Amino acid sequence: MSGTPTRLDFIDNLRLFLTVLVVAHHAAQPYGPTGGDWPLFNPERAAILGPFFAVNAAFFMGLFFFISGYFLPAAGDRKGLKRLLQDRLQRLGIPVLFFAVIVFPPILYQLASPSISFLDFFVQVYVKQRQIEVAHLWFLLHLLGYTVLYALWRSVAQRRSVRSIQPPGHRLIVAYWLSLSLITFLVRTHYPIDRWVNLFGFVPAELAHLPQYGSLFMLGIVAYRHHWLGQMPTARGMTWLRVGVGAGLLRYLYSVSRTHLALPELIAGGGFDWRSLVWSGWEALICVGLCLGLLILFRDRFNSQNKWLKLLSANAYGVYLIHLLVILYCQFLVADWALGPLVKMVQVMVVGTPISFVLSALLRRAPLIQLVVP
Repeated sequence: MSGTPTRLDFIDNLRLFLTVLVVAHHAAQPYGPTGGDWPLFNPERAAILGPFFAVNAAFFMGLFFFISGYFLPAAGDRKGLKRLLQDRLQRLGIPVLFFAVIVFPPILYQLASPSISFLDFFVQVYVKQRQIEVAHLWFLLHLLGYTVLYALWRSVAQRRSVRSIQPPGHRLIVAYWLSLSLITFLVRTHYPIDRWVNLFGFVPAELAHLPQYGSLFMLGIVAYRHHWLGQMPTARGMTWLRVGVGAGLLRYLYSVSRTHLALPELIAGGGFDWRSLVWSGWEALICVGLCLGLLILFRDRFNSQNKWLKLLSANAYGVYLIHLLVILYCQFLVADWALGPLVKMVQVMVVGTPISFVLSALLRRAPLIQLVVP
C-alpha cells in the first residue's frame, strides 16, 4: 500500500491533463459527430471522433468535480464558511458574469448577423428572452451552487469526530458503479444526452450527466475527510484503471467495427430503451475506472513538478476560462482550407493550446485578473 503523499503535485498535474483534454474536446467539435451545438461545422466529419467525445464525456468533467470537492473541506476549515463563499463568489462568479455580459454577447451578435442593432439584440435576447449564454462556464456555476449547498450543510450539521472510513474496496466500487448506472439510466428516460435545461431559470445543466457530477463531488469531500487518496492501494487503483481503459477502448473498437461487421446498435442517448441502459452502464464503468485509476496513477507516477509544469499548472484555470475564444478563432481561420477534419482538428489544437497558455500567463499579470485567477 502506498503511503500518504507529502505533496499534491499529482493533483495539479492531473488537473493540467484534464484542462488540455477539455481544449482538445472543444477543438474537435466541428469535425466529428457531436450531438451538441457549435458555431460552425465542417462539411466532412471524422467518425472516429464520435467515441472520442463519448469517452471524454464519460469521465473528464466528473473527475474535475471530484477534485473540486476534494479541496473544498480544507478551504472551509481554513477560511470559515463566510470567507469561503466570498472567495468562491469572487473566483467563480465574477468570471461567469464577465463573460456572460461583456464577452459573449458581441460574439453571439456577430454569429447571428441580425438586422437589428447590437443594443436591440442584447435587450431582445438577454432581457426579454432571458437567454443568457455562459457556454463552457456552466461548470463554474455548478461549482458555485455545490459550494453553497456544502456551506449550508456545514452550517447546520454539528462537527464531531467520526471513525475513519477505509478506502472503498472492490465490492463498494462495484456497488457505486451499479447505482450510478441505474440512476443515470432513469434520468435519461426523460433527459437524454445533449438535452440542456436551465435550473432555477439561469443555470444550464445537462441532466443526463448530473448524477455523475453530483456524486463525484460528494465523494471528493468524503475522500478528503478520510484520506482516501493517500491510502488507496496501488493495486486496486491500477485494476480499475485497466477496467476504465478497457471499457474506453472497447467504445472505440465498437464504433470502428460496427459499420464493417454490421454490429447491432448498442448505444442510445436516452429514453426507456435497453440500448440506453447498456450505454449508461458502459459509460459509468468508463467513469469509475478512469476517475479512480487516473488519480492513483498520477499519485504514484506523476507526483512531482519541474518549473515548466509549475508554470503550466498555474495557468490551467486561466486556460479553461479563455481557451474557447482562441479555439473558435482558429476554427474559423481554417474553415475554408481544403484539409481533412482530423488534420484541421490537430492544427487547431497545436496552435490554440499554446496560445491559450501564453495569453493566460500574460493576463494573470494584471492586478485585477489576479483577484480571480491568482
